[in-house]
Amino acid sequence: MKTITMMSEADMTKGHGVLSVYDELMMLLENYYPDKYIVRKNSLAHADIFHYHTINPEFYLSIPLVRKKSITVGFVHFMPKTLDESLHLWKIAKIPFYKYIIKFYHSMDYLVTVNPHFIKELVDAGIERDKITYIPNCVSSEHFFEMSKEEKKALREKLGIPQDKRVVIGVGQLQIRKGVLDFVEVAKKNPDKLFLWLGGFSFGKISDGYNEIKELMEHPPENVRFVGMVERSEMNDYYNASDLLLLPSFAELFPMTILEALNCKLPIVVRNLEEYQGIVSDYCLLCEDVDGFDREINRLCRDSAYYEEARAKSAAGRDYYSTQNVAKMWDQFYSGLTKKVRSKKLSCDKGGVAR
Repeated sequence: MKTITMMSEADMTKGHGVLSVYDELMMLLENYYPDKYIVRKNSLAHADIFHYHTINPEFYLSIPLVRKKSITVGFVHFMPKTLDESLHLWKIAKIPFYKYIIKFYHSMDYLVTVNPHFIKELVDAGIERDKITYIPNCVSSEHFFEMSKEEKKALREKLGIPQDKRVVIGVGQLQIRKGVLDFVEVAKKNPDKLFLWLGGFSFGKISDGYNEIKELMEHPPENVRFVGMVERSEMNDYYNASDLLLLPSFAELFPMTILEALNCKLPIVVRNLEEYQGIVSDYCLLCEDVDGFDREINRLCRDSAYYEEARAKSAAGRDYYSTQNVAKMWDQFYSGLTKKVRSKKLSCDKGGVAR
């Protein structure tokens, strides 16, 4: 059995995708390969592979030690550009922090990214192409699934959602990049529908657009509810109590939100982003702006055949990004690395210099 140590402090804050991705990978290994991999958390005891999910300074300091006899893997959840669109940082802090991110990635033996569009950015940052692997996200069908009509009706009663309302759900951190302001603009055009936004300020006042969004939350349109942070264990209820997902983000990698909605066969309306092409573009309805979102939502609500076509798209995406398929990708990746670990160990034991 091979030993993998997961290095992560993603649970320091709630309600963000990095934590969800970490949880899903842990469940994948536990469910599919319990007899193949021993998985530890935040331990410096010897392991074949050290997989870094977050870029904490204490983790960075551990890299020279663990690289002597182990392979290091870095999970690329963001690049400086992504953070620039998410957090409001002083320039004096931003420049060294962004340099640190790239330095952290350079220090890894291998990198995994959840979006192939990041590969070019990493190569442009000076990282060797053969060090980078793309593995998509996935979510468990045990936790995210479509419920029966009777169960959905009971959920609406439980959550205080009118049975006769069309419900549009939005999910994500409260920040400009997520398209919160456009979400509300679409709601204004549709006073007959209920719009729910699930998520909060995961990074507090440094979240981009904090003051503007905070003001909007205090004085929302009548048909908009800012639900706040919701435990992931309760998210399936909200998807099933809704009619469609609207994700108007201006920049994304591979949103767990989309995968969760796919599993629930919920029609998904998103902004037409380059990052989505070849990844989720076949399973979502793509729009350019607020007017496009408005037209798509109203067509879904008026045209039952079109609505079912959108549900079928989601079902196809659910099957493609199944946990079984993604688990195989991780197994192939980790298995390939363990062979290199053995050669690295041999080199070290013979007095060679580990790479």
